[in-house]
Amino acid sequence: MKKTLLIIFGIFIFLLVSLFALPFIFKDKIIARIDQEIASSVNAQVYYDINNVNLSVFKRFPHISATVGDFGIVGNEPFQSDTLVHMDKLQVDFNLKSILFEDIPTLTGIHLDGGSLFVKVLEDGTANYDITYPSEADTVPESNFQIAVDLIQVNDLNLIYDDMSLGYFMVLGNVNLEGSGDFTADVYDLPLKMDALIGDISYDGISYLSGKQFKGETTMNIDMANMKFAFGEGEFALNDFLFDLTGFIAMPAEDIEIDLAFGGKDNTFKSILSLVPGIYTESFSDLKTSGNMDFEGFVKGIYNETSMPSFDVSLNVTDGMFQYPDLPRPVSNVNIEFQAKNETNNLDNTIINIPTFNLDFGSNPISGRFFLANLTSYEMDGALIGKLNLEELTSIFPIEGLTLKGLLDVNAKAKGKYDSVAQVIPNIDAKLLLSNGYIKSADYPAPIDKLNVSASVQNNTGKMNDFIVDLNQFGFVLEEESINGRLKINDFTRLNWDGAVNGTVDLGKILAIFPMEGMDMTGKIQADIQTKGSYKDVEDGQYGKLDTRGNVGINQFSFTSADIPQGIKINQAKADFSPDRISLSQFDSQVGQSPIQATGFLSNYLNYFLKEDETLKGQLSLTSSKFNVNEWMTASTPADTAALTVIELPKNIDFSMSVAAEEVLYDNLSLKEVKGNMLLRNGVLSFSDASMRTLGGQMTLNGTYDPSNLAEPKFDFSLNLANLSIPQAFQSFNTVKAFAPIAQHLAGNFNSTLAFSGKLGQDMMPILSSLDGKGLLKVAEAAFKDSPIIQGVTSLTKLNDTNTLQLKNISIPIEINNGVLDVKPFDVKLWDYQANIQGSTGFDGTINYLVNMQVPAGKFGAQANTLLAAISGNEVNESTIIPVAISLGGTYNAPKVGLAGGNSIETLLANSLKSRVNNEKEIIQQEVTQQFKAAEDSLKKELKLKADMVQDSVKKEADKKIEETKTKAVDEAKKVLKGLLKPKPAKPDTTKVN
Repeated sequence: MKKTLLIIFGIFIFLLVSLFALPFIFKDKIIARIDQEIASSVNAQVYYDINNVNLSVFKRFPHISATVGDFGIVGNEPFQSDTLVHMDKLQVDFNLKSILFEDIPTLTGIHLDGGSLFVKVLEDGTANYDITYPSEADTVPESNFQIAVDLIQVNDLNLIYDDMSLGYFMVLGNVNLEGSGDFTADVYDLPLKMDALIGDISYDGISYLSGKQFKGETTMNIDMANMKFAFGEGEFALNDFLFDLTGFIAMPAEDIEIDLAFGGKDNTFKSILSLVPGIYTESFSDLKTSGNMDFEGFVKGIYNETSMPSFDVSLNVTDGMFQYPDLPRPVSNVNIEFQAKNETNNLDNTIINIPTFNLDFGSNPISGRFFLANLTSYEMDGALIGKLNLEELTSIFPIEGLTLKGLLDVNAKAKGKYDSVAQVIPNIDAKLLLSNGYIKSADYPAPIDKLNVSASVQNNTGKMNDFIVDLNQFGFVLEEESINGRLKINDFTRLNWDGAVNGTVDLGKILAIFPMEGMDMTGKIQADIQTKGSYKDVEDGQYGKLDTRGNVGINQFSFTSADIPQGIKINQAKADFSPDRISLSQFDSQVGQSPIQATGFLSNYLNYFLKEDETLKGQLSLTSSKFNVNEWMTASTPADTAALTVIELPKNIDFSMSVAAEEVLYDNLSLKEVKGNMLLRNGVLSFSDASMRTLGGQMTLNGTYDPSNLAEPKFDFSLNLANLSIPQAFQSFNTVKAFAPIAQHLAGNFNSTLAFSGKLGQDMMPILSSLDGKGLLKVAEAAFKDSPIIQGVTSLTKLNDTNTLQLKNISIPIEINNGVLDVKPFDVKLWDYQANIQGSTGFDGTINYLVNMQVPAGKFGAQANTLLAAISGNEVNESTIIPVAISLGGTYNAPKVGLAGGNSIETLLANSLKSRVNNEKEIIQQEVTQQFKAAEDSLKKELKLKADMVQDSVKKEADKKIEETKTKAVDEAKKVLKGLLKPKPAKPDTTKVN
């Protein structure tokens, strides 16, 4: 017996040791298999640290578990900047038998613990989760994984779903989910638990749910063959609002079949209050409540492009009451009946009925009703009656730091239908009166006092031309400064108006009472405006029938915000209004560090503000003693200054501007005596007669800036440059550095006429590979010294030992094509020798030039004398001209200098002298030039391919940036989650792909 026990114990120890050892023995095999399956199945960048992979048979015996820390997937183009998924810890379970004894592993479980999932669908339907290889790809082997998953667990996952094709946006935080079942079967039950924070659920820009806690538990029956998902008995909750959901959703084909029923479970009035924004806070549990609530409904039918399911949703609240624990007055007598119903498959037949709606704010009752028969003729019958003492609100709701007073009286009724074709609207009798209003903030000692509003809406006949809106009184007083106004509108078809506003508003005081985060504003606005007219006359363009006149003045205005940290100050401004235009008669301001004065006018302003697709027209004259463009072209960050970005121009503004500035700072240039004209039309900015002093000379500019395609903004300029400093031009212009690097060793001035065009990058700098241009460069006199090219030529030819050249009266014709500067042949004197130069400089800094020099034979010294003596006859002597062809390649700072054709000086002299005897001089020069041009054509083709690649890369980067601007909602969602969720410890950098 003892021996048997020892044997059993030994076997147990062996098995236990084996279970510990198995993961280490087969770790390499499992990891290799995982790598193989990722490579064969996933068309994306998968990153994880191989040293952070652990294996265990104890976590989910008899399965073997592989755990990976900091695992993620980054999409390929166009999602290369999006992390589809990142997991703090990912665990996958495999069938142990399949790992040990079979070639095909079987996946049995997935566990996600901490991380984020970002699903993104572009407008064309391209999705970042589509990361599998297409099945028809012959070069990619099929995956060998067998799927037998029976458990999925998700803990603490953040999810963002951004579907631009549907206009659907969803943000979930702290998602926890658990489901188990035979996922390999065609039909199976899936017990499912889930809880999450709903950050936002939006459709077509409208947010339907935000800041709600969701919990759910149910058993789903899944029929994969028929794509049918049925919900069994279960419980769901939004905050404290409990409900059940039964029925199914099926997608057997294109249509979606829906048959769902839902209803509240064990809810009270407090449950529905938990869904009201601002009430569901940490102190919600202490809220005193009573009352009953009932909620139920169903959705049943087919959903497709032409059909909507029928539905019936009802909510009833009876005898509701709630009171904050530290406040004396409750909201009581809350009774609400609501029903939204549609018995057809047409959404237009929806009926909304609220027969009962009443509640008491303390001692102030409010009651109403509303019925809407359909969404076609909009037949309605509604009423709202109530009186509210604003002072009582502070004893009902916790409003800290704000004192309210005044009486608000509302009495409104509407009955009838709205039919724009039949010119019919409901009969309306509505009155609103706010008397003796008072608002005082704890942050500002002075109140807004004597706030009075009296308004009415009347239509006794149901005819559109009998419609009247009369705001006969609006006004308030703030520290003895008052503002008063009125506005009356009649005839719903013509929208005739008659109104006025008069008074002074201190913006600083208003902002102190109603503070806005990140904004600082001071100043006073004085207004005295009367306006009278008809919107029908606006549509017909009969502005003579409109009468808007008066003036608006601004004094000592200043404004800063997070978006405009430079700040704007308006010392004094005055605008006069007339029916056809707004005239700016005075404008003295400072934008950032730059003082600006302006006068001008705007026309067509009524059409522009009241109608779509209208163009605002105007003229403006600007003057400034010093304007710093850099201050507005960059965005400061705490650590650095960001690069310039593309400036988008509005297409519905037709604006001409004359500018005169004593100095303008742009990039690293100081422009003096700047003046010229600009025209903004159809989103394109045109310059004419723009002139300035800069770089020691004068510059005149004409041209256009066209950002209509934000990914590829274009420019087209013609320049006239007079007496500009060559070294300063090299220091200031990137184009000069790229195409004329020789300028860094030139001292002198130049003149030029140049027309050039191209594309701008997202930093507003020219894309050199896109430039095209043509012009003439003139140099009256310049010194060329200490250049590696001169050193190379003197070292090669021994014709001169100085590193300085004096250049005079040079005219250089140039062309730029696809980022290659072509220098046409031009004559120049190099030291004492006549020369002709031609060639090109590429946008990448490469040079390729041919220098043809005419050198007397005697200048070559002893080697020439020896050759002269060996040649008989009188055809040659020391004055005989020797053509010397020098090739320049490489880059300017690292030139490759050689004799064209690869000759040595001795061979060059011998061939040249013999060609003189045989009259073959011209043949030799032609051969050299033809060889040069053939080589140059080959280089230009290479540069053209390189230019296309550079421009394509720039465009992709631009498209990426533009796409980022379209997904700002995602950034906002991340901020929301960051604010709602508890902070976590910082994670290590996971950008490295192993």
